[in-house]
Amino acid sequence: MLQKREKVLLLRTFQGRTLRIVREHYLRPSVPCNSPLCPQPATCLNDGKLLSSDVTHYMIPDWKVVQDYFEILEFPELKGIIFMQTACQAVQHQRGRRQYNKLRNLLKDARHDCILFANEFQQYCYLPREQGESMEKWQTRSIYNAAVWYYHHCQDRMPIIMVTEDEEAVQQYGSETEGVFVISFKNYLDNFWPDLKAAHELCDSILQSRRERESESQESHRKEYPEHLPLEVLEAGIKSGRYIQGTLKVNKHRAQIEAFVRLQGASNKDSGLVSDILIHGMKARNRSIHEDVVVVELLPKNEWKGRTSALCENDSDDKASGESPSEPMPTGRVVGILQKNWRDYVVTFPSKEEVQSQGKNAQKILVTPWDYRIPKIRISTQQAEALQDFRVVVRIDSWESTSVYPNGHFVRVLGRIGDLEGEIATILVENSISVSPFSEAQMCEMPVNTPENPWKVSPEEERERKDLRESHLVFSIDPKGCEDVDDTLSVRTLNNGNLELGVHIADVTHFVAPNSYIDIEARTRATTYYLADRRYDMLPSILSTDLCSLLGGIDRYAVSVMWELDKTSYEIKKVWYGRTIIRSAYKLFYEAAQELLDGNFNIVDDIPEFRDLNEKNRQAKLEELVWAIGKLTDIARHVRAKRHGALELEGVEVRVQLDEKKNICDLIPKQPLEVHETVAECMILANHWVAKKIWESFPHQALLRQHPPPHQEFFSELRECAKAKGFFIDTRSNKTLADSLDKANDPNDPIVNRLLRSMATQAMSKALYFSTGSCAEEEFRHYGLALDKYTHFTSPIRRYSDIIVHHLLMAAISKDKKMESKENLFSNKDLEELCRHINNRNRAAQHSQKQSTELFQCMYFKDKDQETEDRCISDGVIYSMRTNGVLVFIPRFGIKGAAYLKNKDGLVISCGPDSRSEWKPGSLQRFQNKITSTTTGGESVTFHLFDHVTVRISVQASRCHSDTIRLEIISNKPYMTPDTELFHQSSLLLKSDLVKEVTRSVEEAQLAQEVKVNIIQEDYQKYCQTKGRSLYTLLEEIRDLALLDVSYSHGI
Repeated sequence: MLQKREKVLLLRTFQGRTLRIVREHYLRPSVPCNSPLCPQPATCLNDGKLLSSDVTHYMIPDWKVVQDYFEILEFPELKGIIFMQTACQAVQHQRGRRQYNKLRNLLKDARHDCILFANEFQQYCYLPREQGESMEKWQTRSIYNAAVWYYHHCQDRMPIIMVTEDEEAVQQYGSETEGVFVISFKNYLDNFWPDLKAAHELCDSILQSRRERESESQESHRKEYPEHLPLEVLEAGIKSGRYIQGTLKVNKHRAQIEAFVRLQGASNKDSGLVSDILIHGMKARNRSIHEDVVVVELLPKNEWKGRTSALCENDSDDKASGESPSEPMPTGRVVGILQKNWRDYVVTFPSKEEVQSQGKNAQKILVTPWDYRIPKIRISTQQAEALQDFRVVVRIDSWESTSVYPNGHFVRVLGRIGDLEGEIATILVENSISVSPFSEAQMCEMPVNTPENPWKVSPEEERERKDLRESHLVFSIDPKGCEDVDDTLSVRTLNNGNLELGVHIADVTHFVAPNSYIDIEARTRATTYYLADRRYDMLPSILSTDLCSLLGGIDRYAVSVMWELDKTSYEIKKVWYGRTIIRSAYKLFYEAAQELLDGNFNIVDDIPEFRDLNEKNRQAKLEELVWAIGKLTDIARHVRAKRHGALELEGVEVRVQLDEKKNICDLIPKQPLEVHETVAECMILANHWVAKKIWESFPHQALLRQHPPPHQEFFSELRECAKAKGFFIDTRSNKTLADSLDKANDPNDPIVNRLLRSMATQAMSKALYFSTGSCAEEEFRHYGLALDKYTHFTSPIRRYSDIIVHHLLMAAISKDKKMESKENLFSNKDLEELCRHINNRNRAAQHSQKQSTELFQCMYFKDKDQETEDRCISDGVIYSMRTNGVLVFIPRFGIKGAAYLKNKDGLVISCGPDSRSEWKPGSLQRFQNKITSTTTGGESVTFHLFDHVTVRISVQASRCHSDTIRLEIISNKPYMTPDTELFHQSSLLLKSDLVKEVTRSVEEAQLAQEVKVNIIQEDYQKYCQTKGRSLYTLLEEIRDLALLDVSYSHGI
């Protein structure tokens, strides 16, 4: 029998308003207790994660302990933890979404022995709040009452320890109930975990930080910053339009002086502002940190400032540059913070000399975050000297108005500065990427496929699926050596003369049940993370490279889309979606497929499936395969022609060159293979038709991918650059842009078109996942692909979005058959939140890939003799002008970066009769498409857009931040080696070769120090991850060689 109560909630909306909501609150006689000691598991419905049966006690943290010591509660050594619903809600309402999500993920994680107990829905645990009782006292009383009930529910067989920071609660409840003990958290660690050193150090750090905050609040300091306005004032101001809400974005190149607030919230639509708001200086930022949701007050127009357009290496350079800023833009100051999005930060301790300058006995140390956008953080520690050579993780606790810097505490050590593994760990933490090993519980859900117990198709699945093994010629076309094949193709002639085109995708959802441990883990990861030298898989390798890899000659489950096409016009007559069983006949690599398409049949010897056939069978099967590839290519050409306006933006066109050991050693400029486009068009067609299908079936809860059209002003630099070469770029639509980019070819310099396409890419908005119930249908469109609806369906091995789409497609098929769907679909609200998470993780994956590539680039060039090393001198192309320098692209390495024409001493570049550069007194004059350097002696040199120059590449080392590539123009002429001409100076350096050389250098250094363990191999074995280059990413490498842009390290 349910008992009804009323519960009053004060909730904060996304726009910052407070809503008072009265909800009906129903109490139940039993809720899941998730204890193995439960006397009535069926009544409690304990069907989720259970507590371990080998613990000596259960521990229940008070709400304050969960908030303050959460990172200690994350230690896997701490077992038998029961999080009460009351404590979890306190975290949600007081610490924000980020920490609440971390708590939710901890509870879901099978590696951690902890559960959630819904004490506020259990009728014998629920306590109404008494009149005049503070919220804090009620929360502690509720948690203690629930602890007592839980102890008796387990028939007094397991002692329960409630840990709290409330001394009154320790005195009041400490000995009230036999078997339920109430002690402080510090006392708990001292008595039960005396040997858990890391937890004790972290606890001391948190306690010290808290003591200092309390002592500071009692002392009278002068205000360093204005107090934030009360929440009700902020809400009223946002509603009236006086204040504006948005997310703070700090410019990492001028972190001390320049930040912007990106507008959000319905109230801002009527503000009349079309640009971001500039926040100039730390005082105006008022203790807000990058990514915080803030409330801004606009300054009077006569106080508006402009952003600086000069190149700079750090803030001090920018302040000293004396460059005039751009046109004034809306400028404001932060008056309040609605949501603090603080996270873990990687920092570096000051050097020995800097510590000594702060005083011998100084315990308060200013540490410098790796991320330029985060201010220095003050922490208390006596280990400053011991940790000065390490990267360390800290967390911010508070930032009082009386303090110049935020206060924080030490969490853990990552690794030595400059050490490869330590720097990779830094990149992962900075992007909030968890690479924990797949747990035993998750791996237990995986199917078995061993020589002793091989996996095979089940009779039940044979009955329910369409069997294509005998009727269809199915084959894959992938990079050479690829093992994770998640898509295959088929084409055949039907009895009526029409054609049937099929796209068959690995059926991952058959093996990953909704809300299983592995599903929750995949959802949390959201994507496979590809770094320069490794990848961290979204799913265990038993799926990604085995049972969900559509390998040749092996039975596999698939989800297929098959179209019936008109035999001559290729118009689509009808489409079929469903689960299938396939057996891929051929596992082709791109080059082999292209050779067959071109009529060169000598390549047959390199295709394993043909080797053991007699001549007659060989010829018949070869003709069948060649017909299929040719027909697929014809269909792909037709499909692409129908997508008027589809953009081809990333134009790095190369072929792979192999050495004698069949290792990839170089990339050489070449036109792309047509089979690349053939496969891509088939995948795009499948994604498009699946998008239409799931939207028609579930118009308010389908996951699609949108690519909004870019703002026209973002194309201004592209248009001007093209104009300098005599080209006109029409940006009015995606079709006119695609056509004009195709025409913008300089026959004497193919780099020009490549750079123009790269500029077009930079001007684009980011494509994002969204729920169809959250925006209007006209906003669904994908600008880049020129499609009205698009989604991701074809790579469920590495993208969680595709797993959701597979579930939606299966539910849509069931709906068509008027069958009850087995799929548990997300509501629009839940799907919208999940899309935000996936988009966030995709950004993290992109950033981490870019940062790891930059790390290897720097390690490749570091400590090399710039005068004698061939790799350090290269040809560069100027592609953008700034007031004190230019941006240069280096085709050989795919690097973009800044090159200064005016140095720190105010000297300008000068080039003598031999074209060699030197620094002399003088001035710079910038024009639209050129920049002229004139010395006081009257010598002048002019650099034009798309000029080729000779560049020296070096590394600018940084102790506290990442190293950066530095470019220096040493001649205003193209770089020519004695025996080669321009553009044939050397092949492009493949990223994997660079990685191999750096990794080899690291291993040699380890051997020189007699380090006997191979860290990298151990990590991969431990984490169940895949070692080495991602096989799927060969094409991705080709595309992203031009995307590495270290110009961002110098400001733009």
